[in-house]
Amino acid sequence: MSKKYSKLKNYISKKMSMSHIYQPLMLIELIKGNGKASGSNIAKSFLSYDETQIDYYKKITTLMPFKYLSKHLNEIKKSKDNYSFEDFDLEESQKDELIKMCSNKLESYIKKRGIKKIFGHRTLASGVISGSVRYKVLLRAKNRCESCGISNKEKALEVDHIIPRTKGGKDDLSNFQALCYTCNSQKSNKDDTHFKKILESYNHRKKGCIFCNISQSKVVKSNELAVVIKDNYPVTKHHCLIIPKRHCSDYFELYQPEINAISQLINEMKTELQKKDKTIKGFNIGNNSGEVSGQTIFHCHIHLIPRRKGDTENPRGGVRGVIKDKQDY
Repeated sequence: MSKKYSKLKNYISKKMSMSHIYQPLMLIELIKGNGKASGSNIAKSFLSYDETQIDYYKKITTLMPFKYLSKHLNEIKKSKDNYSFEDFDLEESQKDELIKMCSNKLESYIKKRGIKKIFGHRTLASGVISGSVRYKVLLRAKNRCESCGISNKEKALEVDHIIPRTKGGKDDLSNFQALCYTCNSQKSNKDDTHFKKILESYNHRKKGCIFCNISQSKVVKSNELAVVIKDNYPVTKHHCLIIPKRHCSDYFELYQPEINAISQLINEMKTELQKKDKTIKGFNIGNNSGEVSGQTIFHCHIHLIPRRKGDTENPRGGVRGVIKDKQDY
């Protein structure tokens, strides 16, 4: 028995830890190729298992080739998920000739346009998103689509720019979102979809709103969708506000990517403040939504309030103190 066989058998049966389908498929290609496999063949083996790709091209089939072919060749019919020619009675030689003609058309088109341009819509506009960024985005999204909520166990997830780079979006973590393949394939900055309306709404600013018109000189930190400023009436030293750039009246109007962006800034500020001020031992994170809760500026903002030992006589209960006599329990 060869050492290579024993090592592979031991790894596959006892040590292979899987978070995706890739490892066994790559090994299959290497074994089939007597220890050698091209990147293209390995990638094709991944695609053969990717049903989301099939779902995508099934939609494309209906929207594009069937639409145009049936317009000119009305004998091509569709029934549910099946397509057919009426009265298809071609001889083998005729089929071979027509297939060759189609192949020649295909080769000529690819030569003229280039395969990368043809499938440009299937590549990320930003180029390759690093594995570490992808990991952080999926971890933050808890492996669920941030549009429809479906789990990655049910449908593969992709990492996507919220504001495309072609529209000025950056490669900041706050500008990425996790979308299932269906939601991402429907998203476009060219057509009038729900996604386009969401994209445009990120630029919404309300005239007269003080948080929509913050001077850059007051911005302590920012990312693609939110900013940090110092509170004008701090409860404690270094009390700051994290504010979405888009005008929205309260926390419940935030989109999931904005919540992600705000959470990112909260964590970054927490780390920076504790590094700068060793007396900080904790934080209150608070939001007032609605007039009865104490909201006075109707543009969502999150308070990050550093806490120190002895800054109040009895800190027990924390935010429960917003209702008199309910803090202690």
